[in-house]
Amino acid sequence: MIFRHAEAVRSAHPGLAAGALHATGVDGTADVEARVAARVAEYTARALARLAGGPESGFPEVLAWRRTFARMGLRPTRYRCASESLLRRLRKEGALPRIHPVVDLCNAVSVAYAVPVAVLDADRITGPLLEVRPARGDEEYTTFDGRTEHPAPGEVTYADSAGRAHARRWTNRQSGHSAVREGTRRILVVAEAMHEGGEDTVARTLETLEKELAALWPVTPVTALLTDADPEFRLDDHARVR
Repeated sequence: MIFRHAEAVRSAHPGLAAGALHATGVDGTADVEARVAARVAEYTARALARLAGGPESGFPEVLAWRRTFARMGLRPTRYRCASESLLRRLRKEGALPRIHPVVDLCNAVSVAYAVPVAVLDADRITGPLLEVRPARGDEEYTTFDGRTEHPAPGEVTYADSAGRAHARRWTNRQSGHSAVREGTRRILVVAEAMHEGGEDTVARTLETLEKELAALWPVTPVTALLTDADPEFRLDDHARVR
């Protein structure tokens, strides 16, 4: 399977910095959950320390996504990128929700670096292509409560080869269809940034996730930074895609 951003997206958003990670062998057992909790605490503490200096709405990383959403015709205070939503919740509640060890780790790293981090169950993606592209309008998006929606034509979404949408409004809302769950074993993680210096932030985000995943699970993550010159991330040929 290939993951990439469509040329239309890259052309419309030249400030995009992105990277991807693939790993096989994760789980959500009680043993790993306890170890993940300690790592989550460290990364959320970093985010809380930064929030002590001012709300997330003033972070350059968040402001860049707000400008991006505005360019797409979305009201930024109604539709927030995933990292802003998590930071806002962390600021108000002092902690992030516990969902699944893999998701909890990715969310904690997301708030630590203030950039959206999507983690998908790779076996719930229909290959050979997962592309961030403008929607046609006939893609099917599954909400977390099981309802089916159709992204509006032109809305940026993660779309697979079967026409299933794995996100609404780009980094705003992930699909329940490919959400990590108890039986997940293979993941695709994507980090994206729009701010100046985003390439470095994405690189550090991926390095952190690679290190943490390898320390917590018997996995050997594969990562790549995606650029205009090299925009595709190819999952291993032996990886199974449904």
